[in-house]
Amino acid sequence: MITAELDYAPALEQALRHSQNHLGKTKDGPVGAAATLAQLRARLGRPLAEDGIGPARVIDELVRDVEGGIVNSACGRFFGWVIGGTLPAATAADWLTSAWDQNAAIHACSPAEAVIEEVVGEWLKDIFALPQAASFAFVTGTQMAHIVCLAAARHRLLRRADWDVEERGLFGVPPIRILTSSEHHGSVERAVRMLGFGKSAVVALPCDDQGQLSSTVLARAFDTNPRQPTIVLLQAGDLNIGAYDPFAQLVPIARAHGAWTHVDGAFGLWAAASPKHRHRLQGVELADSWTCDGHKWLNTPFDCGYAFVADAEAHRRAFSHRTSYTLFVDDARDQIDWNPEWSRRGRAVPTYAALRQLGRSGIAELIDRTCSHAHALVTRVGSLPGVQVVWEPTINQGLVRFLDPRPCATDLDHDVHRKKVFDPDFL
Repeated sequence: MITAELDYAPALEQALRHSQNHLGKTKDGPVGAAATLAQLRARLGRPLAEDGIGPARVIDELVRDVEGGIVNSACGRFFGWVIGGTLPAATAADWLTSAWDQNAAIHACSPAEAVIEEVVGEWLKDIFALPQAASFAFVTGTQMAHIVCLAAARHRLLRRADWDVEERGLFGVPPIRILTSSEHHGSVERAVRMLGFGKSAVVALPCDDQGQLSSTVLARAFDTNPRQPTIVLLQAGDLNIGAYDPFAQLVPIARAHGAWTHVDGAFGLWAAASPKHRHRLQGVELADSWTCDGHKWLNTPFDCGYAFVADAEAHRRAFSHRTSYTLFVDDARDQIDWNPEWSRRGRAVPTYAALRQLGRSGIAELIDRTCSHAHALVTRVGSLPGVQVVWEPTINQGLVRFLDPRPCATDLDHDVHRKKVFDPDFL
């Protein structure tokens, strides 16, 4: 607890100056981290002093000591992983969120941030063309969004089996299986581990040559123990090639077998904002739950993820909690009813700012522009000598391969050559 008046200005002014200096390097500064692990440990790992130092000095020395250890992942020359940059309004709103320092757990703790979350949730459902009555949660990312959605799925499936999992736990529970494609993301496996399903519950079904799960394969999978409680997990833009499963064909099959359909839309759900690309999501609104990230395609600061659940009652029952000391206000929405965290920042505030900065047309333009850039990058690099296009982008992902020029080169030779292209010191 802070018991005395503190002067925040010097430290905040230094933070602003250092932030502007960092952001100014995104156009032409180095992308990768140059400092070694040993260097960073030596600089940052000093013994904790007995006496403290001034906050402005703390900021100055922090920036000095991390030099070379910050990856410039927000710049347009960063091509590793699925990491976005940040919009100016979203960054500034995130600063305000820290300055306001609200615990956005219930409406009473921060009425404004609770209402912002209400508003943004409705905006996002509209952008993604999801059911109006769906519930939502703002979490750290799609990893935790999987937790939220699959916990709601677990509740409903086990309720049908006359099992109250929130009360009775998992000992002796009817086993739930997860039917998904071979291209599912690793965050799915982590989610099922944390929820107590176990990795063995995941049944990875083969995809076709377009990276999609076919209706024939899914229907055949239900033939094995058709009465077992089942979650069908589909892809809206998979990690490697951005493939979309045919939702309009697959969701009705799952529904006919009483299964819950969950859609991993970590970044691909944003295609719904583009008139040019939204056809890839045909039928996605028929599913039971969906995930998406803000810190990828929307370019909000980390961390920012969204979970949506069509069965709001199952969602609420999986997470809601009441205490004698919690103050509840009329018909206000309390965030704790919908997400796993009790103590949490106002995660919806940067998304609110980002959506207002861009507007509907700006979001659509962002999606179309980045997809166009990805297509140009892959096809033009792929036209160079010794380069093969493995996957031409359908949205913002494509694959190229750098080939070993030797006439009898094997796949292993090509893989070694690719590593040499990106790291001349390799081998």
